Amino acid sequence: MKDFCPIESFDHLEFYVGNAKQAAIFYSKCFGFTQTAYRGLETGSRDIASYVLEQGKIRLIFTSSLTPDNAIAKSVSLHGDSIAVMGLEVADAFSAYKETIARGAKGAIAPTEVEDGYGIFRYAAIQGYGDLLIKFVDHSDYRGVFAPGYQNLASPTPGFGLKQIDHVVGNVELGQMDYWVKYLAETMGFSLLVHFDDKTISTKNSALASKVMQDKSRKIKLPINEPALGKGKSQIQEYLDYHRGAGIQHVALATDDIISTVTQLRNAGAEFLYTPPTYYERLTERVGTINEPIAELAKLGILVDRDSEGYLLQIFTQPVQDRPTVFFEIIQRHGANGFGEGNFKSLFAAIEREQEQRGNL
Repeated sequence: MKDFCPIESFDHLEFYVGNAKQAAIFYSKCFGFTQTAYRGLETGSRDIASYVLEQGKIRLIFTSSLTPDNAIAKSVSLHGDSIAVMGLEVADAFSAYKETIARGAKGAIAPTEVEDGYGIFRYAAIQGYGDLLIKFVDHSDYRGVFAPGYQNLASPTPGFGLKQIDHVVGNVELGQMDYWVKYLAETMGFSLLVHFDDKTISTKNSALASKVMQDKSRKIKLPINEPALGKGKSQIQEYLDYHRGAGIQHVALATDDIISTVTQLRNAGAEFLYTPPTYYERLTERVGTINEPIAELAKLGILVDRDSEGYLLQIFTQPVQDRPTVFFEIIQRHGANGFGEGNFKSLFAAIEREQEQRGNL
């Protein structure tokens, strides 16, 4: 079947935050991102301020409101600091919008083009789960730093080895996972890659179900989680309670050297979930031979999993704001195409320890 909405890559993730300047400094210092572009009062933006940060092929935007009554201010009041926009790079933003709307997507931003001395920037957006906007971005006729209205920022940092976005995980309410799976399939042409039920991802206290959707190019992978009933409150329900609805829970960032990357992240102040030393006992019996020294993985708390194609290494940060909502995963793939299924129980137990400390289990 023809790909009616071809996607080239993740273009950016935009956070709506209470203080974009401070957020930009945090991600520069603690995650190794370079601030590349800015818009605000000095560039003629009277209502909002935005900082564009980049590392490898990853682009994050942090936006805050300069007034108390616009949509961004209201979003931060409701959700806290959160990922409000998932930007997807496409060859034709207007066509992507037209084709997805024709198949039932809900329009959020009509096709728009903005021109300045660097060319024409085109975009449009449809509604995703919760308040998330799925934004189609076309840079093909634009040569500026990011988009019209932004000015260049010269603040290069060495970076910590983060290369690209591997996948973006969303949490939705109980009973809504299949609705959004169908929505992505029908409106954007995504297909189901893998399904994990509440028996696969569970402990004695809580559980969740997850379906992973991918586009036809297999570059965009969007797992969607929903809570399952259990004795306690699952991590998904905790997210939904504090985010006040569905939204992006975590973003997996890929690296080619996870030991180096995580070492630099830890030294810079990034905080990670705790992995007990017992996890590494008989590790090679569970996952086979790996190239990395197990002692180094244990020291850093990095998890390992293997599938039929190879193995992967992964680790998860603590939430990056006061609300127990958004966090990051750092992942290195050695052929594996999975999502660390063998680590689900270990990860769930680690998150439940944090939930218990917060009084939310």
